[in-house]
Amino acid sequence: MALKYIKDVSTIKLDVDKCIGCKLCSTVCPHNVILIEDKKAKIVDKNSCIECGACMKNCPTGALWVRSGVG
Repeated sequence: MALKYIKDVSTIKLDVDKCIGCKLCSTVCPHNVILIEDKKAKIVDKNSCIECGACMKNCPTGALWVRSGVG
C-alpha cells in the first residue's frame, strides 16, 4: 500500500509553460508524483508529495515549486 498524506495540503506547483521535458523531476521524485507525458511534466499524485524539494532543486527552468518541509 502506498503512503498517502493529508489530502490537498501539498504545496507543489507546476508551470507547464516553463517545462522543457528534461525528465529530471520525475527521475528524482521518490514517490512518483510527477510523470512526463507528451514531453511535459505532469503532477499525477499530488497527495503523495512529501515536499522534499528534489524536483524544484533539479528543475533547470524553475517550472516546479514546492515549499519544502511543510509536508
